[in-house]
Amino acid sequence: MLLTNEILLIVSVLLISAILLNKIGGKFGVPSLLIFILVGIMAGSDGIGGIYFEDYSLSQFIGIVAISYILFMGGLSVDIDELKPVFTEGAVLATLGVFITGILTGLCCYYFLDLSLLECMLLGGIISSTDAAAVFSVLRSKSISLANNLKPLLEFESGSNDPMAVFLTVGIIGLITAQLNLPYLVFDFFKQMLLGIVFGYLIAQVTVWLINKIKLEYDSLYVVITLASVLFTYSFISLIGGNGFIGTYVCGLAMASMKFVNKKTLIKFHDATAWIMQIVMFLILGLLVNFKYGFTFVKQAFLVAMVLTFVARPIAVFLTTIPFKRSMNEKLMISWVGLRGAAPIVLATFPLTAEIPHAIEIFNIVFFVVIISVLLQGTTIPYMAKKLKVDAPLDVDHKSILEYDGAHTSNKMIEFTVPENSQISGKQIFELNLPKGSLVSLIYKNGDYIIPTGSTIIESCDVLFMLLDVKNEQLVKEIICTPKTEA
Repeated sequence: MLLTNEILLIVSVLLISAILLNKIGGKFGVPSLLIFILVGIMAGSDGIGGIYFEDYSLSQFIGIVAISYILFMGGLSVDIDELKPVFTEGAVLATLGVFITGILTGLCCYYFLDLSLLECMLLGGIISSTDAAAVFSVLRSKSISLANNLKPLLEFESGSNDPMAVFLTVGIIGLITAQLNLPYLVFDFFKQMLLGIVFGYLIAQVTVWLINKIKLEYDSLYVVITLASVLFTYSFISLIGGNGFIGTYVCGLAMASMKFVNKKTLIKFHDATAWIMQIVMFLILGLLVNFKYGFTFVKQAFLVAMVLTFVARPIAVFLTTIPFKRSMNEKLMISWVGLRGAAPIVLATFPLTAEIPHAIEIFNIVFFVVIISVLLQGTTIPYMAKKLKVDAPLDVDHKSILEYDGAHTSNKMIEFTVPENSQISGKQIFELNLPKGSLVSLIYKNGDYIIPTGSTIIESCDVLFMLLDVKNEQLVKEIICTPKTEA
């Protein structure tokens, strides 16, 4: 029991310390993930905490679960209207772009690292993809606004490019261990992608159907459904031979385009879940590294990071964006936001568990490449955006500001009474197809005032108190007052 209590105490102290230090680091422009990793290092065997941790299998397991939830939230938080114009470009960057990055990095590394060609290719594959957690946290925490759909493009690329990195990592490990051959690798990649996309979408459809059709007594239980859905998506797709990471991202992406009960509440919950997963994952990865031993690989890691940042990534971006109308500065910005994070470190545990030669060296190089990437690129993204003139003013919707002390606004609270035989009678609020920005704030129902949720059922004679833009008043009135059509 004493050991259990000690573990719980250490975990709680690490989490709180990471959050507090992140608050301090944020004032100086230090990215969150770097703070979390440094807290893990400080608590590790080489730091003041003295915690010895070297379980690569457990770290890999936790990393996979964490990345699944982070990718799911990344998809769930996407604005579909913003994604549509950059979907094809993002897909090309996430597949062909990652492949070119990995191959070029591996070839360059072969000339200055004391590793075999396949081992260098393995290193290149592991660090070939940008990291969703890193990109999301940097672009969103700093409230960076980029012009010409750059932000949704970069977020979509980072959320969907892990499968190619996983394919390269697992495939090259198979080639090193002589368990796979090249023709099978090509077939396996397309199989994994197809199964991941198809079943990720289908599971999203089933999840939304369950949420909408099963009227649960407690709204909190809808959260449990989505939590279980993420785990089911990754594990089921992986078991049938697909890519679980692309499956979880597609599942979140598909759900973002659908209407379901308590959608806003669920998004907020999964945002918090993604943050917890990021913190836990980075802390464990910080604990995992032997900093004193790993520091001997800083020179190699620096050379790899320079190749990745200034050679491989830019060439891959410039080649894959040829068919798309991008200016030179936009291409340079896309190249610069090539942040590496937890995903490469998690992938670097794969050679360790497969007992590949020089796996420890590869792991340590990857770890310090991530640190260098975050320090060099993560802290300079706002500066580079301004320097390259691809930043945009933050979009503030002044019309959404409520009346206060006579301030002008087009929003107002309007009262509607649901007539007999209304088309919305018997429907849940999320099913009403109200205009964007329209909110049912309060309902007078059967003599009581209630605060509604997305699953609240509207009935005849209910009085709805709605906050909406006055320009949508007539449309909302038509939705509420239109009678049911006879079947």
